[in-house]
Amino acid sequence: MRSWLFLLICLAIGGVTFGAAIAFDNDYIFFAGYVVLQYMVLSTAWNILGGYCGYVNFGTAAFFALGAYSTVAIHKFYPIPIPFLLVVGGVVSGVVGFGMGYLTLRLRGAFFAIATLALAVVLETLVVNWDYVGGSRGAYIVRPSEIAPIGNYVRYLFLIMLVLAAAAVTTARLIERSRLGYGFATIRDDELAAEALGVPTLRLKLIATTISGALMGMAGAPFPYYIGYLQPSSTFGFDYAVNSIAMPLIGGTTGWVGPVIGAILLGSLQQIATVTISSAVNLLIVGILLVTFVIVAPNGIIGLVHKYWQRKPDDFVGRRRIEIDAPGPAP
Repeated sequence: MRSWLFLLICLAIGGVTFGAAIAFDNDYIFFAGYVVLQYMVLSTAWNILGGYCGYVNFGTAAFFALGAYSTVAIHKFYPIPIPFLLVVGGVVSGVVGFGMGYLTLRLRGAFFAIATLALAVVLETLVVNWDYVGGSRGAYIVRPSEIAPIGNYVRYLFLIMLVLAAAAVTTARLIERSRLGYGFATIRDDELAAEALGVPTLRLKLIATTISGALMGMAGAPFPYYIGYLQPSSTFGFDYAVNSIAMPLIGGTTGWVGPVIGAILLGSLQQIATVTISSAVNLLIVGILLVTFVIVAPNGIIGLVHKYWQRKPDDFVGRRRIEIDAPGPAP
């Protein structure tokens, strides 16, 4: 299937989802749906570097916050429409992702993961001491209550994130099926062997960090309008790093489908728990599911499905062979 057709299918599914949410006539669906779609973008972006290339990134919150605080900085100077803020957030986070990759991608394994975590700590320190964007006090973003012809502004934000999620998933699928994706796979499988065969591993990893960072920044750009009051703890929270890693691991990291499944499953469970129990149990849910899937299905839901469908025909063929080779009267 061509990428443009896949994007149209994603947008059509998004349109049906948006229409169904309007039919329920409950604005909380848009509040909760925005968070699920936001995590879908973040987990898809993380998987481009962590799943396709095999480099674990703990700095999701840093790129997400870059997008959010880019919006705050521009809003204080001159408010512009959210679609343009998405572009600005993507460019800023993409440039930082490229710079981070250039400085840290010579590290591997746990050393790279620690370096990305340090990036989040350094950026949080800078934001806390930057008075223009509110510093440690935070910053208010006054949004309109409605926007024509959609109505409630939260519905508009939901629609923006819906389109962004469709674009992010299409990008991940396009990368997976391209020469770039095959290059990423060689890095994930055996980077030393890929370098020995002439694969430009550093260039490919820089591309991965740039695309991944840009998508994370775009996911964070509308967040100040969604939350209304932005402070460092709301953007540099540890739950962004944990969820963006857990969702692809639960869904499956080797393809674009895994992060989508993981985000829908885990994000929906967290929103239900927030309403019925408390938001404090969200990370507990993540921990329980992550440990369960690491033990039961280390390759995620997609890996579990593939294992089942690959084993089923083999079992059938094996039984036929036993019946044919077994002694007895001919049928």
